[in-house]
Amino acid sequence: MTRVLLIQPPWYLRRGNVWKDIGSCMPPRGIAQIASVLEARGISVRILDAQAERTPPPQVAAALGSERYDFIGITATTLLIRSAMEIARDLKKRQPSATLVLGGVHPTVLPEEVLACPSVDYVVRGEGEQTFLELVQGRAPEKIDGLSYRRDGAVVHNRERALLPDLDSLPPPAYHLLPMDRYYPSQGAYRRLPALSMMATRGCGARCTFCYRMFGNRVRVRSARHLIEELRLLRRDYGIREIQFLDDTFTAARKTIMEFCALMAAERVDLTWSCFARVDFIDEELLRSLKAAGCHQIMYGFESADPAVLAAIDKRAGLERAEEAARLTKKVGIDLRGAFMLGNPGETAESMERTLRWAVRMNPDLAVFNITTPYPGTAMFAWAKEQGYLMTEDWDDYDLSRSVMRLPTVTPEEVDRFYREAYRRFYLRPRYILGRLARLHRPHELSVGWKAMNNLLDVFRARER
Repeated sequence: MTRVLLIQPPWYLRRGNVWKDIGSCMPPRGIAQIASVLEARGISVRILDAQAERTPPPQVAAALGSERYDFIGITATTLLIRSAMEIARDLKKRQPSATLVLGGVHPTVLPEEVLACPSVDYVVRGEGEQTFLELVQGRAPEKIDGLSYRRDGAVVHNRERALLPDLDSLPPPAYHLLPMDRYYPSQGAYRRLPALSMMATRGCGARCTFCYRMFGNRVRVRSARHLIEELRLLRRDYGIREIQFLDDTFTAARKTIMEFCALMAAERVDLTWSCFARVDFIDEELLRSLKAAGCHQIMYGFESADPAVLAAIDKRAGLERAEEAARLTKKVGIDLRGAFMLGNPGETAESMERTLRWAVRMNPDLAVFNITTPYPGTAMFAWAKEQGYLMTEDWDDYDLSRSVMRLPTVTPEEVDRFYREAYRRFYLRPRYILGRLARLHRPHELSVGWKAMNNLLDVFRARER
């Protein structure tokens, strides 16, 4: 029987990254979904989640013991690529007969870079379920859409694979292959434990320059009943009580989400949950339905309060719409979480100050400030590279907590300094602290700001020394 190993590499954030203390550890849904597709075809699969298991790259091979596999698949984002490549090189030495495959966002965007490593045999680009399945089943590589590989000293890219039209055709992710007791949500984003993440959609119709649309420009959505069935499975088999929907455009498929909310309320599914949403896909009726179905928090990517900066990153929803979404979310009793970017194209010291003051005025329950990071494959990365603004292509630095662009309008030092200042000024306000203290029946909600700010203060003190 063909044996397959799928690996989620570990990620290690440097001191000074706010997510180091408050971030989540959630299941690698991509490889868990691939695993379920393989198992449905009778293929033996093991998943090693080195992040959840806290297994450093040099120890991954030892963790496998004497087990041998025919195919080894490793997923990687830009921040994970160094760990993924280290694991790939080590495993290829120990299991030279195994076919080694990399997939995920970074290999999709930069397959030539990945295939420059002789340990890597193939790159799966884009949605990986069918491409990886065909490879494992022995189909000729030149006939597999979405596959990249070396041939006669050159890299060959087969044509793009068509996107999966029906997400309901996928079986549930292979949760039984994952260390389900090792996962936890980010601080401040949950009401109950244990909590897990899910996806209701694939694809995004927005054109923001800082995003790479791995799953295409059209939103594909699972049916409401399909979502409910997976939620019931998680509740029944693993005791999950809270869900974080990680879709960029959860509320874009309004009709399906309204149906989902109606089923959640009518069938009394005992789960609380949070989601991400865009301000241009929100209205009061929808918000009330979300609330009735158990939604307690929504995160919006506000990004900036400067119209010129919003235009530069092609964030088309304006400030008026953002303020209305924030107001309505609070009105219906859903916690408001805001995400902001510092160091965008066109950014100035004045525009960053404007963004922070706007965040303070909106007073979300939680605010997340990140340093703008132009990931490979995005329009912003192409722009920054063409203009000579990239300071580094060391992917370890692309962690949202340090500047990797030297812009003509603001220095990296100013951005880094304001990043730390933003957390201090937002979370140390008496109004914010008193508001959090008034909700001490949920003390974990206070911890997010405290941990984030302490982390940044430590960094500030270290840099001052």
